[in-house]
Amino acid sequence: MCQLLGMNANTPTDLVFSFTGFARRAEEHKDGFGIAFFEGAGARLFVDAQSASVSPVAQMVRSYPIRSGHVIAHIRKATQGEVRLENTHPFVRELWGRYWVFAHNGNLVDFHPVLHGAFRPVGATDSERAFCWLMQELAKAHARMPAVPELTATLAELVPRVARHGTFNFMLSQGDALWAHCSTKLHYVERRHPFGHARLQDEDMSVDFATVTTPDDRVAVVVTEPLTQDERWTSMQPGELKVFVDGRAVD
Repeated sequence: MCQLLGMNANTPTDLVFSFTGFARRAEEHKDGFGIAFFEGAGARLFVDAQSASVSPVAQMVRSYPIRSGHVIAHIRKATQGEVRLENTHPFVRELWGRYWVFAHNGNLVDFHPVLHGAFRPVGATDSERAFCWLMQELAKAHARMPAVPELTATLAELVPRVARHGTFNFMLSQGDALWAHCSTKLHYVERRHPFGHARLQDEDMSVDFATVTTPDDRVAVVVTEPLTQDERWTSMQPGELKVFVDGRAVD
């Protein structure tokens, strides 16, 4: 089973702590990793078909001063598509003059939608096909970038048409919001003032968030399995689609 990590914040936030614990899970998920994070309208993407436990790219990311309001990371355990760079998540596409980033955990059976010229997969994964189809259908539904609530409503109509083909845990962002869909397993935590200590589940590492934040900061972290021992993580329900804006879950 692949592992997903997403972060949404109201101010550019350091992800090194969360990514360090997340990358440890690559010891059991060795078929590649990737991370994408937004800087204004731009998106940086780092992917490697090697395991994050041995990848020089992952080592660079762990030491890179990543500060972003929107991040999606993925550790791959292949189900469809060979272990190749083009099959490594996250995937990126442009729509309405904005970058969109997508990562998927699961397996979609007999999902072969008709795709038109603007959105076609480069690799051979069910995940990238699903992403291209979502982008295609969003483009058909709206002539220009709608507001986040309208996008959420459209996604809520589209996602079940993919999810009926199998397991469809995913994260999606265009730099304003983070959408997370739970098919089997996702958890999230919202960090806000007063901030406390947190210790990673997978690594002997802790942080006092009060020393690296301001009282106005808000950060939401979404992950397949909780990353820390001493925070209250909320389990998402199967079939639930949530959207996070400025570090909090919104209706």
